[in-house]
Amino acid sequence: MGMTREQMLAEMGIAPIWRERGAEPTPPSVPDASLPPADAVALGRPVAVAVDAAVAAVSAPASDWDGLAAQVAACRACALCRERKQAVFGVGDRRPDWLFIGEGPGAEEDARGEPFVGQAGKLLDAMLDALDLKRGERVYIANAVKCRPPGNRTPEPDEMAACRPFLERQIELLRPGIIVLLGKAAVHALLHDDKALGALRGRQLEYRGIPVVVTYHPAYLLRNLPEKAKAWEDLLFARRCLRATAAPEAGLPF
Repeated sequence: MGMTREQMLAEMGIAPIWRERGAEPTPPSVPDASLPPADAVALGRPVAVAVDAAVAAVSAPASDWDGLAAQVAACRACALCRERKQAVFGVGDRRPDWLFIGEGPGAEEDARGEPFVGQAGKLLDAMLDALDLKRGERVYIANAVKCRPPGNRTPEPDEMAACRPFLERQIELLRPGIIVLLGKAAVHALLHDDKALGALRGRQLEYRGIPVVVTYHPAYLLRNLPEKAKAWEDLLFARRCLRATAAPEAGLPF
């Protein structure tokens, strides 16, 4: 028998249950995605040379979906390709309202070729279900890097830079209504912003005209259960942002 939403949220550990308020999203704070990355200054590392070399190693991303997937599968622009079983391109609806971007594949994702299939993926699916969403329908799920970092470590800036042209081309082809960045690495990869996650939550950011909302990575939530309620707030905020930007004639079932 299917659980009610209240039961499902209780199972996720989200309590008290957050109810959506009628507040409109705050005015956008718009990072300029065309600016060069600030990695070298923010991280104190000589990243610029590595970034330039990694990006130069990637040929212009293909204009079609299948061609792009083939390029990702064959990519050897950074060291992550050496230990991968396969590149993990992404999964879901190719005309999504929602695009969720995580950090990178883990061991199970590397084995199966699909993002978010472990315990963190189960939690993400439960969060989607709470919004009457599910992967494959109005939702696409991708990662900042397409190959598994050794030991499931955080991707390095040059690794994210090598994958960035692929991620950007995915976004161009998907044309999502909203992007939800899961964790700091995803924020850094797409927006080049190294602020603390807490400083970015609850704000409508922007990537090339698409609203962007930041929240915690599901793997972090598994280790920090009280933060699940904050992630639920972020998802409700993202839905309000999507409602505010969607054309009335689109007829989206919010």
